[in-house]
Amino acid sequence: METAADSPSMISTPLRAAAFRRFVSANLISTAGSAMAPLALAYSVIEQGGGAGSLGLVLAMNTVPTIVFLLAGGLFADRLSRSKILFFGNLLAAGAQGALAVTVATGHATTASIAVCGFVSGTAASFIVPATQGAVAQIVPAEYLQQANALLRLPSNMVKVLGPVVGGFVVAASGAAWALAWDAFTFTAAAFLLLGLRLDAPLTTSGVLADLRAGWTGFWSRTWLWTYTAAGTVLVAAWLAGFQLLGPLVAARQYAGARDWGLVQAAFACGLLAGTLVCLRWKPYRLLTVAVVASGALALPLAAMGWGLPLPVVLLTALVAGIGLDIAIVAWTTAFQQHVPHAEQGRMSAFNGVGERLAIPLGYLITALAAHSWDSQSVLLACAGMIAAAAVVNLCVPDVYRVNRLTGYDQSRITK
Repeated sequence: METAADSPSMISTPLRAAAFRRFVSANLISTAGSAMAPLALAYSVIEQGGGAGSLGLVLAMNTVPTIVFLLAGGLFADRLSRSKILFFGNLLAAGAQGALAVTVATGHATTASIAVCGFVSGTAASFIVPATQGAVAQIVPAEYLQQANALLRLPSNMVKVLGPVVGGFVVAASGAAWALAWDAFTFTAAAFLLLGLRLDAPLTTSGVLADLRAGWTGFWSRTWLWTYTAAGTVLVAAWLAGFQLLGPLVAARQYAGARDWGLVQAAFACGLLAGTLVCLRWKPYRLLTVAVVASGALALPLAAMGWGLPLPVVLLTALVAGIGLDIAIVAWTTAFQQHVPHAEQGRMSAFNGVGERLAIPLGYLITALAAHSWDSQSVLLACAGMIAAAAVVNLCVPDVYRVNRLTGYDQSRITK
């Protein structure tokens, strides 16, 4: 199949390329299932009598493969056909979610079986993510990449607004199995759409070990990059442990369970969508500073739930957190793309991704253990404090204020 990148003169917008329309469709279908998956996974554990410890184990097992296999996924994405990697990765995820749906529906689900399915899903994600990032550049000409990324991001965030709400009502009305089955179906449909892209394997000129060594040297030589990653290690772990692990448990005890937790997730998704719209208009000069400050907004909903504030306040803070996170993602991505040479971006992106995920399994397990000794609200406040502290410490790094937007002539001065 011919891609837009093969014939750039034929298109004036990414949506005119059949390959990009196929890619967008697959992304939307997959997101329609994945938007319900976190809530369904949490309540599949709760339905079989699990608490914070069980949910922490399941979430940790889902995260471990993304640490272990992410670098391998990045290397495969630079050496094999990305459309085939996406096809088999989505099929593997579909199988895992389908098996989980069957065990939950038949009443045979246990913490161990749910954790195994989560491990398989995490393994699939470690290959899907880097292949997805590289596929867009193969499908769309360089001059349309920013527009293509926006077109991918906006509809996906719109789906995420309704997905948790629908998922909350589905889980509350009929249990988690139906939401998990839907997720498996969407992974399958996306797999066959992505296979049709038929993307050629990228060319490689050096060995695997040489690529990894060069990537690590480039990563460590940029203080702003590894310090941002180190701060992200703490921030991401605290956010996921607080929001994904303790959030559903607090909602089950303090609010109206799956329904209200679905509303909280929908408010967060609305914030992501609003943040994307903000970034389409606002182009800050101090990119990295904005990314660090905006990421600190993730502390707000955790603090609101920790203090036992009313649901409307929690929804407002989740909305603000979503806005902040999306602004942080866009600002960080732009800074990374402008200040890291193109030839090094794939490897250093993998190092950054692994670094930010290193503490997630440990964070889940420590939070689950802490929830047995202290009440969940106190642990949520501790997670909020860690997020705020990570942002403040990162702002003390001088290089953060030197990584700013480059335009025109400045674009040639890539940070070394």
